[in-house]
Amino acid sequence: MLGNHGRGLTKALFTRPALALGRLGVTPNMLTVTGTVLSVTAAVTLLPRGHFVAGPLVLLVVLAADSFDGILARATGESSVFGAFLDSTMDRLADGAVLGSLAAWAALTMPAGTLRAVTVVAALAAIVLGATVPYVRARAESIGATAKVGIAERTDRLLVALGATFIVGLGAPQWLLAGALIYVAIASFITVVQRVWTVYQQTLLKAGEPA
Repeated sequence: MLGNHGRGLTKALFTRPALALGRLGVTPNMLTVTGTVLSVTAAVTLLPRGHFVAGPLVLLVVLAADSFDGILARATGESSVFGAFLDSTMDRLADGAVLGSLAAWAALTMPAGTLRAVTVVAALAAIVLGATVPYVRARAESIGATAKVGIAERTDRLLVALGATFIVGLGAPQWLLAGALIYVAIASFITVVQRVWTVYQQTLLKAGEPA
């Protein structure tokens, strides 16, 4: 939901810089790959080592700049099926790096006990369920349906996880991060259910059956 509201803001802020990059010969696909490399590098080098202030700040800047590719593609008319495919694929790598790095930090740094186990499991569940959200949408579109609904899009999931990480970095208790990861996992699961139900209703309507 936050992603829907933020698109207008990012478009207003980043259209001119994106067009400037385009005039320099930078393509949307180049921006997509570069943004992913920077996101993965920042995640795996900062988060597992407990840099919970610098890490989220760097990642938020990089992830905000990640919208340059889509803005440039639309502004220059270079949108393509392959570009959308590449962008979605790269997003999964970046998301996995962020949540996987948090799981690694919990496993390597937190004292043994229930909180560590919950944090690691929640991070892994968030990875799996978060990756399932766009998969459901992609599969829906492959059968002629649409599944853009849901309470937790990519921006929502990342902001919650990185926001909690930042707050813990400022001194908040570690259980706050565990709670945020649990929320991300549950919200992702709800989003999957919402999308599956939406596709189910659409397929019934196409078959002429009552929903």
